[in-house]
Order: sequence, then C-alpha cells, then structure tokens
Amino acid sequence: MNQLIFIIKYFKYRIKAKTKYDIHSPFVFELITKVFYNKKSDNEIRSIEAIRKQLLKNKTIVTFEEMGAGSLKSDSKTKNVSNITRNSAKHPKYAQLLYRMVKHFQPANILELGTSMGISSAYMAKANTKANLTTIEGSEKIAAFARENFNQLNINNIRQIIGNFDNKLPELLKEKCIYDFIFFDGNHRKTPTLNYFYQCLKNKNDNSIFVFDDIHWSQEMEEAWNEIKQSEEVTITIDLFFLGIVFFRKESSKEHFTIKF
Repeated sequence: MNQLIFIIKYFKYRIKAKTKYDIHSPFVFELITKVFYNKKSDNEIRSIEAIRKQLLKNKTIVTFEEMGAGSLKSDSKTKNVSNITRNSAKHPKYAQLLYRMVKHFQPANILELGTSMGISSAYMAKANTKANLTTIEGSEKIAAFARENFNQLNINNIRQIIGNFDNKLPELLKEKCIYDFIFFDGNHRKTPTLNYFYQCLKNKNDNSIFVFDDIHWSQEMEEAWNEIKQSEEVTITIDLFFLGIVFFRKESSKEHFTIKF
C-alpha cells in the first residue's frame, strides 16, 4: 500500500476510533481500562527492550527465504539483523499490549505464526511462564537469532518450529491442542491469512483470542479482516489499526469496535 494512502487511513482511524467512555459493553470497557490503557512497566519489559536495543545495533547480514508479504519498506531476502528487527519486530507499544493481554487472560496454550527475532514471543512467554508457547518461523537463520534471545532472557516455555506455515501449521493443528491465544504475524496476504484463520478455528474454544497483525497493511489485508469479522463464530472484534483482536465469547452479542490506542 502506498505510504501516503496508509497515513490517510491511519488519520481516518484516529477520527473514527472510540475511547472507553464511548463503550457500553462491560467486557470491552474492562478490557480497555485494565489492559489497553494500563501501561505499567516492569523488569520483564525492560529486559526484553534491552534485547531489542542490542538487535537494532547488530549489522550481521542474514540471507533468508521470504515466505510472507515482506515489509512495508523492503522485500529483499538479504538484510542485516538491525533492519529485520526494525521492520519485523512489533513496536514496543503493541508488543507490550500482547504482554498485558497474556498477563490478564493467562492463556495456557499460545501459538504465534511468525517468530522473527522473537521479541513478541518473549513478551508473551514472560507474561505467563506457565503457558506453552509454540512459534513458527520460516527461516532457520532468523529462528537461530530468536533462540539466542530466548536463552539470554532465560525463557524455557517456548517451542520453536521451523518451516513454511502452509506445511507446518496443519501438522501442528493435528496435535488437537486447543489454543487459548493465537498471534497471526507471518504472512500479510489475504488468502494465506484467511486460510490460517479457518484452520485455527478447529483448535480454539469460546474463550480463545485471535490477534492479527497489520490489518490495514494493504487492501487485501483489510479484505481479510472484514471477512474474519463476518465469520459466524466471531462475536467481538476490536480494531486498533495496527492490530485486530477477535473474541468468540458466546455470551456476547456480535459487535465490532474501533478503539483509540
């Protein structure tokens, strides 16, 4: 998507987005108050951000197979660690939101599609050290950097799977594990995103939470997001512009929220 169009879309989001004072759903109001806007820092956050700073200074060149839609800034298959981190790792604001969500809901089984350097993985794993977190990464070389970061942070509740999502996700889902929290952050195209969504529906329950990265990244990602919202199994969705959050709560009526964040 053209950068100017993207910026215009963001400003339209800011105008449309609601605050907690505009929300009448008790569940969403509590979520906004206790999770979205509760931005307290702690030692876990500081330790992960220290790793991010190291990565942003790392000029080691990595050659890898690009399996997603690339980044807004580059589709090159040869990048340095600094650029990969800058373009692929979730911004602290949103990575820390994932941390607070996991800390609040305490999911037992977490799945992430797209490890990259492991920043988001680390945030989610640290938020609930009793959780089992499985993360899939297409590049062995990039996964090796993530593994090193997990070791530095003394994280031992992450299982790494290396390979193409199209092959590895169906194999993983055959294990019949119910995932309470899934972060989709690996392929920013419409068809793969929808394929992963529909596949994962079989491995969720009514309390599961799906989080989609970059829902306004392109026209086709917006189309994917709109189709996800219309799914019969989805009840509540929250649009934070850079993240889309999906709930399947049977006790909630179907509502779509655009929240200022």
